[in-house]
Amino acid sequence: MGVRIVVAGTGFPLLRSHLAEAMPDATIVAVDPLALRRDGEAGEVLIPTMCRIDGALMDRVAGLRLVQQWGAGLEGVDVAAASARRIAVANVPTPGTGNAESVAEWCVLTALALARRLAESERVLRAGAGWGVPMGRALFGATAGILGLGGIGVALAERLRPFGMRLVAVKRRPDPELARRLGLAWLGGMDAFPELLAQSDVLFLCTPVTEATREIIGERALAMLRPGALLVNPARGGLVDEAALLRALQDGRLGGAALDVFREEPLDPRAPLLAHPNVLATPHVAGVTDVSYRGIARRLAANARRAPAGGPYDSCVNAGALGLRPEGRTP
Repeated sequence: MGVRIVVAGTGFPLLRSHLAEAMPDATIVAVDPLALRRDGEAGEVLIPTMCRIDGALMDRVAGLRLVQQWGAGLEGVDVAAASARRIAVANVPTPGTGNAESVAEWCVLTALALARRLAESERVLRAGAGWGVPMGRALFGATAGILGLGGIGVALAERLRPFGMRLVAVKRRPDPELARRLGLAWLGGMDAFPELLAQSDVLFLCTPVTEATREIIGERALAMLRPGALLVNPARGGLVDEAALLRALQDGRLGGAALDVFREEPLDPRAPLLAHPNVLATPHVAGVTDVSYRGIARRLAANARRAPAGGPYDSCVNAGALGLRPEGRTP
């Protein structure tokens, strides 16, 4: 009998179809998180989607051995609670799956759409309001500021360089050799974040949410950006103070924002941000491509198949607490 996998959420149908393709012998059950908390379920593997995975929810999944993220971000999982219950927690890092490349493509797509005022151009054409307007802005010669230079940040820099952009970035641990390889004008630590803001015509957020980065884009940061700058966020909604962002858009200090992630997901379709004409919003699909989903499903399936035996697991973040070596082997 194959492994039983519980998906905490009924959205993201492509996740389930790609996982079923990678694991045809598995039983995959999608359960609304409220129903899961109320009624419980059985399974060796739990996959979060957009809900908080706390100890109480883990207790509602009988036989649970592994909380396996579809992707890299684990800020929604209470890892300490999992460790206390002898439940492994693992993710799928972006390198080698195509996810970083897919997210980087979305960043380029949306930066171009904002800079060239694509939505407004289409409205002008459909309204028969005239030709030759509006005037867009070129990426050529502009400065791209990249906050975070992990897998996604690196893939993005590689794709922005051919546009003739000047690239600057900050990284928790600056790497001069990486900066040279990517052709960055400069790479600083987090203490250089104000300078990154001051130089950015387009600011890309490519960092996870931590205590240090939560709502790092607030009133103060937005005021430091160049007038009319563009903000592109494919990372996490918690990086941005959404009320401050809306104010910056309304008073014209910010030229536009491309957002794939939000503080609360799913986002209320009546949210004020969605009504602003200079906001380009997508439903958490920056990494949802044929290439990335196949890559993630393949890596996730390898871990899920090991769950009934208790591992070993790749990219297990609480391996030490469970008595496993970091690479997943028992001591």
